[in-house]
Amino acid sequence: MNQDRYAFSYEMEVRDYECDMQGIVNNSVYQNYLEHARHQYLKTVGIDFREFTEKGINLVVIRAELDYKYPLRSGDRFAVCLDMVRESSLKFAFHQEILRLPDLKTAVKAKVIGTALNGRGRPELPDELDRLMQVREP
Repeated sequence: MNQDRYAFSYEMEVRDYECDMQGIVNNSVYQNYLEHARHQYLKTVGIDFREFTEKGINLVVIRAELDYKYPLRSGDRFAVCLDMVRESSLKFAFHQEILRLPDLKTAVKAKVIGTALNGRGRPELPDELDRLMQVREP
């Protein structure tokens, strides 16, 4: 897999405390990596979580599917790559992959679906958010 095929890529390194007794990254930590990369991507397209929350718009994950392919270990460098696509009028999806560097071995493949909730807690993608996301139709 080539990280250049994705719209966004963010590099990180595994820290010792993220590993379990087997010496590999704990399965729950991969969700942190995926979330951090999504937040970094959204910043690049002008979406600020705090600003949207102050306006009563809450960005939320409503589904996450992860396939664990190969374990990462302490000190491994990796890239979290993603594409963002429109799922429906109220949902968007992040197609993500965690690739070990430099060999680009796939550690995790994920699909994370999100939406925005308005002040009444109902799904709603405001025009401002819709424009900023720059998502592609499926």
